Amino acid sequence: MSELALTLVRLAFLALLWGFVLATVLVLRRDIRQPADATSSGKSEKKSKGRQPKPPKPPKISRKQKVRGNRLVVIDGPLVGTVVALDGKQITLGRAPDSTIIIDDDYASSRHARIYESEGSWVVEDLGSTNGTWIDRSRITTPTVLPVGAPLRIGRSTLQIQN
Repeated sequence: MSELALTLVRLAFLALLWGFVLATVLVLRRDIRQPADATSSGKSEKKSKGRQPKPPKPPKISRKQKVRGNRLVVIDGPLVGTVVALDGKQITLGRAPDSTIIIDDDYASSRHARIYESEGSWVVEDLGSTNGTWIDRSRITTPTVLPVGAPLRIGRSTLQIQN
């Protein structure tokens, strides 16, 4: 091989290496940034003189009205088809062996989230998980009402409250 061809091959290899490094840096930069839709309500949270914003309250519903949704169904992920009856008790989700639904997933924390009934609605609360708990496409940071039929994502699993 001539010296010119060898030099061109070396330069092409060097350009490919730099392209790979640049692509890796761009992917890491995108993953480190928090997504724009990751706030709990889609609005930017304002910090006012060191005070924490108050968590949203579940809607007021009379005790006579029945809680909507009576089962939690795994609709996507390794446990697809799993059904848990929602009979007013707290449901815990995570990798811990004492969780109600054990999600064996690298993206789920040991104690990831919990679902409980409050004032006639089902409320989901993230328990300080690393990768977050998502309702539809919004990351929740405070206890949030989980509507019937809304997808709840924890790691690679998607759950849904159904009637």
